Amino acid sequence: MTRISPEIEEPVEVESVLAVSADVSFASHCFPKYKIGPDNQILEIPTEDNKGPSLKEVVERETVQLSEQHKRLSVRDLASKFDKNLASAAKLADEAKLREVASLEGHVLLKKLRDALEALRGRMAGRNKDDVEKAISMVEALAVKLTQKEGELIQEKFEVKKLANFLKQASEDAKKLVNQEKSFACAEIESARAVVQRFGEALDEQERSTENSKTQEVEGLIEEVQEARRIRLMHQPSKVMDMEHELRALRALIREKNIFSMKLQKELAMTKRAEEKKYCLYVLEGSETLGSCLRLKPCSNNAPELSRCSIQWYRVTSDGDQRDIISGANKSMYAPEPLDVGHILEADVISNGQKATVTTDGPVDSAAGLGSHVETLLRKSSSEFNVVISQVNGQDHPSRSTHVFNVGKMRIKLCRGWITKSRENYSTSMQLCGIRGDGNAAAKSLFWQPRKGLSYVLTFESERERNAAIIVARKYALDCNVKLAGPDDQI
Repeated sequence: MTRISPEIEEPVEVESVLAVSADVSFASHCFPKYKIGPDNQILEIPTEDNKGPSLKEVVERETVQLSEQHKRLSVRDLASKFDKNLASAAKLADEAKLREVASLEGHVLLKKLRDALEALRGRMAGRNKDDVEKAISMVEALAVKLTQKEGELIQEKFEVKKLANFLKQASEDAKKLVNQEKSFACAEIESARAVVQRFGEALDEQERSTENSKTQEVEGLIEEVQEARRIRLMHQPSKVMDMEHELRALRALIREKNIFSMKLQKELAMTKRAEEKKYCLYVLEGSETLGSCLRLKPCSNNAPELSRCSIQWYRVTSDGDQRDIISGANKSMYAPEPLDVGHILEADVISNGQKATVTTDGPVDSAAGLGSHVETLLRKSSSEFNVVISQVNGQDHPSRSTHVFNVGKMRIKLCRGWITKSRENYSTSMQLCGIRGDGNAAAKSLFWQPRKGLSYVLTFESERERNAAIIVARKYALDCNVKLAGPDDQI
């Protein structure tokens, strides 16, 4: 028969609860106090209004103490430790439930065992009956001991539950304190921002008021000066009027003198050039205006034939400081283009090592009505001109059909009907200038190179159309940061 020892005990492993560090001290009125009430309820003990240190002093003292410690513990860390302890208490509660179930199962087994021994005792006699009674007493002792263990377990469960409730309440209070401090900090930050904004607005207002006061002072001074002048004019009206009339007369006289002086200078220059031309072998025939043609003519029997001479035309500034070569202008005739307006034209005639220079009497003038015509064209998105192709890449073009030369704000297009001969955007490789050669239609023709390797000589219906097309195209090209000119022209 198996004997049951009453000395059997199972050690209960209780998981240790993490303790809070003793390095942290809290103000007595920061966390509420608790007590165990009826039915194991946790009650908050009301705090008495004792006249202790202020909250600011307590916070300052605790801040100094925490700064001197090597290991600091914040309220957030304390809340996390409360949560850990709460988890530990929950584990203890679970283990207590398991032990309670095991205790209940032990009572059932002991009852069954005792009933079995009671039934066996009725059928036994003698020594065996004494052994059964002894076993029954041992079972009863074991039941008593199990009941004691169960009471201890209930007490331990009660303590664990109380500790869990306490830790839960403390964790909630810690979280509330963290949220409260966070809200206080946010409120302080917003208050500081509002103060800074008010200071900024006050400074701006002060600056504006200072500027307004200065402006008002200046305006006041101006008004005072004007009032003084008005009063002075009221006292001396006749003298002021006389002075104004004298000033007007002097200005008109100076203007007349300037006009007369310019006429004299021009006549002097023309006289000087006429004296020089007496000894010159060649002269220029033609009007010195845009749209005309200038031709070299011999004025002496000793002048060599122009066909045997080397000719080069130049563009000279009105003050004579700059003299630029006109590339390709090496014929006896030259038709001025818009780039020549305001400049003096010169032609060097070289024969047998001797050079003769022929110069226009004055700067080239613009054609009458050309400016208003160009302004009208610039108001449109594009301008179209009827032209005839005279040459392509330096070779005469056999067809004399009419084409349309379209000058737009971004590109130039040459087409006939729906057929496009060339269409190119403004670029540095594009060239456009008046024709620089002989021909009866030189004043109506221009040279256009859309891109490298392709060039046209186009003849317009009139000199005004040709010059207007050049001016408009150069204006649109300049808007595209492109300087449109002839070969080797200096702009």
